[in-house]
Amino acid sequence: MTTAIDTSAPPEFHELSADEVLLLLSTDPASGLSPEGAAALLARTGPNSLPVAPRTSLAVRILRQVHNPLIYVLLAAGAITAVLGEYVDSSVILGVVVINAAIGLVQESKAEAELAGLRSMVRTSARVVRGGRERTVPSEDLVPGDLVKLEAGDKVPADLRLTHSTGLQVDESALTGESEPVDKHVDPLPAMVPVADRRNMAYSGTLVTAGTGTGVVCATGAATELGEIHRLIGAAETLATPLTAKLAGFSRMLTVGILALAAVTFAVGLLRGHDAVAMFTAAIALAVGAIPEGLPAAVTVTLAIGVGRMARRRAVIRRLPTVETLGSTTVICTDKTGTLTENQMTVQAVWTPVARYEVSGRGYEPEGTVRDDSGAAAGTDRDRALHWTLLAGAVCSDASLVDHGGKWSVVGDPTEGAMLVAAAKAGLDAAAARARWLRVAALPFSSERLFMATSHRHAADGRPLVLAKGAVERLLDLCELEMGADGTTRPLNRLAAASAAAELADRGLRVLATAVRPADASADGIEDLDEGALAEGLVFTGLQAMLDPPREAAAAAVAACRTAGISVKMITGDHAATATAIAREVGLIGTGDEAVLTGAELAALPDADMAEAAHRTGVFARVSPEQKLRLVAALQERGHVVAMTGDGVNDAPALRQAGIGVAMGASGTDVAKEAADMVLTDDDFATIEAAVEEGRGVFDNLTKFITWTLPTNLGEGLVILAAILFGAALPILPSQILWINMTTAVALGLMLAFEPKEPGIMTRPPRRPGQPLFTGTLMFRTALVSVLLVAGAWWLFNWELANGADVAQARTAAVNVFVTVQAFYLFSCRSLTRSAWRIGMFTNPWIILGLAVQAAGQLAMTYTPAMNAVFDTSPIGAGTWLRILAIAAATSLVVALEKRLRVRVEGSAPQQR
Repeated sequence: MTTAIDTSAPPEFHELSADEVLLLLSTDPASGLSPEGAAALLARTGPNSLPVAPRTSLAVRILRQVHNPLIYVLLAAGAITAVLGEYVDSSVILGVVVINAAIGLVQESKAEAELAGLRSMVRTSARVVRGGRERTVPSEDLVPGDLVKLEAGDKVPADLRLTHSTGLQVDESALTGESEPVDKHVDPLPAMVPVADRRNMAYSGTLVTAGTGTGVVCATGAATELGEIHRLIGAAETLATPLTAKLAGFSRMLTVGILALAAVTFAVGLLRGHDAVAMFTAAIALAVGAIPEGLPAAVTVTLAIGVGRMARRRAVIRRLPTVETLGSTTVICTDKTGTLTENQMTVQAVWTPVARYEVSGRGYEPEGTVRDDSGAAAGTDRDRALHWTLLAGAVCSDASLVDHGGKWSVVGDPTEGAMLVAAAKAGLDAAAARARWLRVAALPFSSERLFMATSHRHAADGRPLVLAKGAVERLLDLCELEMGADGTTRPLNRLAAASAAAELADRGLRVLATAVRPADASADGIEDLDEGALAEGLVFTGLQAMLDPPREAAAAAVAACRTAGISVKMITGDHAATATAIAREVGLIGTGDEAVLTGAELAALPDADMAEAAHRTGVFARVSPEQKLRLVAALQERGHVVAMTGDGVNDAPALRQAGIGVAMGASGTDVAKEAADMVLTDDDFATIEAAVEEGRGVFDNLTKFITWTLPTNLGEGLVILAAILFGAALPILPSQILWINMTTAVALGLMLAFEPKEPGIMTRPPRRPGQPLFTGTLMFRTALVSVLLVAGAWWLFNWELANGADVAQARTAAVNVFVTVQAFYLFSCRSLTRSAWRIGMFTNPWIILGLAVQAAGQLAMTYTPAMNAVFDTSPIGAGTWLRILAIAAATSLVVALEKRLRVRVEGSAPQQR
């Protein structure tokens, strides 16, 4: 008895009755599917698992490392020099390419399969009814129409339409963002009800926290809600980071410029009557000289250093370019549950007919106080209503507190756990109370009943006791009396209790009422807790109001982000009232601000208006995973660099789409971590602020490296062009150019990666997303230093020749001019706005080490016979070294004057980075 099910477009099962769903899926409500029918369906629909993404081959990953215009030019230069017989030059050029590719491949090898976490979520076993027998089968073997049994502790193995529910509660926070377990029932619902409110459905990957139930499988594998998130993650565009986008544009521009300059050199040489092969060699030398070969390695090393710094600040980076992206962030879209909040329900206020109390402390740790309006510690002996309110919350409960070496957690319903903690803070020992009042029977909570009740007998004398907790309106309807301070009863002031509940709800708190039938009341119905007779003698004792509280550092972190010019927005699947309350506490919206949009309102919003709504709204509540994805994309459409934080399965698509996805390490799901670029090991929103600070520092240091290296590359190209124009010998050779570029990049330039962050880095606004890497300031500085380098090297080369030096000695002098000027210029590049003296000469000791290494290398190149033979160099005298130092000092002086004048004109504002 089977029917082919189109799982790609399933009907809206939540709007059908349970009987209609069973009929539609050809399932017998008592015996389920037959084993043969289930096997036939499995062959048609496929396993209940998510598709596996293909792995990128090693060959493709290697090719990606050389997919850069600058690398293409180097490869072409290496091949041509080999053809021309310049094997040393060719080997050095190709060696540079291999080194850069190797560095990139090592980083690429760390790429992780982002969907592995999703697949693992459905690898469970399930209890199903097939052929009239209950049996356990792998969740992969489930098919539409299977009857699945659920109980507390089970992970839901597929999307189910519930057919039976007894106190069934499901934790859907990872899927929907709902901070509290959801009560389930079997009644049909309207078609337009969003996923988070489909109380007659249980979704794959969620967790049963209480009760029992039965459901019929209506979707498996890719057709489940979890499968839809899988599809959204696959569809989410992996955007180029600001750094990679800027470097790609910069590389294209530089490549065009280099090829144009090389072509001009070749053409000019031919017009002047020079040999074509010699001019071709000169053009290659120019191209090799103008290419910043050390840039890829410098970028990788600088980012890696940033990764280490962030790890020390509890932010683990999973993809290197993420480091710099943080510094570009203009908007942080944060989840609420577990990100801005503790993800631990906490009683914050207690109200009794006698007094109101505030409860301090956070989360499940039983440390804090219960104080009245005057600030005095509450005494349960002075207010017996408070005693019974706390006792009812702790004893009329199936939850328990567990201490894992000082880290407390709750086993069971988080709401009940919060009440246990509140009782402990008032000095009430729940374990002792439960041992004193032995449970006889229980009436579990249900969505129809809206309360839970338990009956007890005293362990010593057998006195009966009934405790109840639940929805305020329901318990007030069951009570005619309320408890006074001395434990006596009086007529219930229904208006005062309802008013207090409304006031607490306005604070965004979830409010539960408690009631008791005292031990001296009638014992009728205590054994079976008949709901009809329960109200007799039931006395209202008070209210407990709770909330998943904000993290302690959240408000300060939000304020710091705003100071840094970063907008913070909350995007959550939780209710609007709860989201608004948390948003006000952490400073996302003002007291009178109502800038909140719900998922239903977003669904009705035209696509053309989405970008504007995403830009102006601070809080989005009750949104679906697809809507989170749309919001991130809408902000990106307006040019924002978006960081998205989250910890649930429902956050994964948006984490993938965002410029940087930030997952919570301790409370986050594996799926969120796999989709994210960065994981916070302490789950603290404030760590994002620290990571942004490090990201800005990384970009500053990369900009300093580019500012330092480009003048040398351009100068090397220009000095060769000058030689061609004047019909002179080349002042530097291709092999010498590669020596300069690679040794200085490693020994000098990379030392800039260790520069400490500059003061005020978190008080300036983010870089404009469209701001190019090659800014006007950088262009002018590059041109200035290049001209000074060319003038100095050209003058010294010709001066040495005119004064009796041979060509090898003159070229050695020119090579050392380039290196020495770079060494002096390095100190200027340690800050783009402040002088080297203000920074401090020894605040970065790596600079001194690099200078020593470079000096040793230059002396070896200049004076050792072996290196003289390889690089066509020759020893030079002390007088030549004095002239080299004079050129370097003059260059540094000019650069210092330029920097001072520019900063004065710009008002000391470091606008171009």
